[in-house]
Amino acid sequence: MSPPPLAPYPALRLRRLRQADWIRRLVRETVLTPADLIWSMVVHEGEGEVPVASMPGVSRLSVKDCARAAVEARRLGIPAIAIFPHIDGARKDAEGSLAADPGGVIPRAVKAMKDAAPEVGIMCDVALDPFTTHGHDGLIRSGRIANDATIERLVAQGLMQAEAGADILAPSDMMDGRIGALRGALESAGHPDVMIMSYAAKYASAFYGPYRDAIGSGKLGSGP
Repeated sequence: MSPPPLAPYPALRLRRLRQADWIRRLVRETVLTPADLIWSMVVHEGEGEVPVASMPGVSRLSVKDCARAAVEARRLGIPAIAIFPHIDGARKDAEGSLAADPGGVIPRAVKAMKDAAPEVGIMCDVALDPFTTHGHDGLIRSGRIANDATIERLVAQGLMQAEAGADILAPSDMMDGRIGALRGALESAGHPDVMIMSYAAKYASAFYGPYRDAIGSGKLGSGP
């Protein structure tokens, strides 16, 4: 069913709704405030801030810096922070073994941020690509991504993040069935309040290339 036609001029004068600040504020559809934002940051395993060459003004942060950033987010009214890891290439392997390490940089950052500003929500990326030498989100078996074997690793990673205090798990891996597997695992492990927010539309954006640079991922087949 088509919408009703607009009234003809002069019954309809759109300028009526633009003539003063008060009416523009009253009828506007969308207002962007800090409450609409998620602060994305990359945490590294060393000390201090490390500038990201492809993202002027953006730096990788240490765990201590992340804790201070959480306090700043609270002050600014930003409700949530999404953190991503930058892992030393020498510590990566083909299986992404560090992804579920309870002593890794991500759980340490989550705990530090929650201690510093418990009111700020923390979101963690669930994917293997920052931890693999080949840069793929999934485990490779005989030249192909092994979907189901990867899900097992993602579930282990997500449970570790939930145990560390993450409020939202954010799978970016694009494996079939991983949302249901994560939800079931969270419920069984006593984390019914941990949320899941999947995002998978990243390939259409030129922002993805600098992101790969920021986390040090050599992910293949997904250029900017």
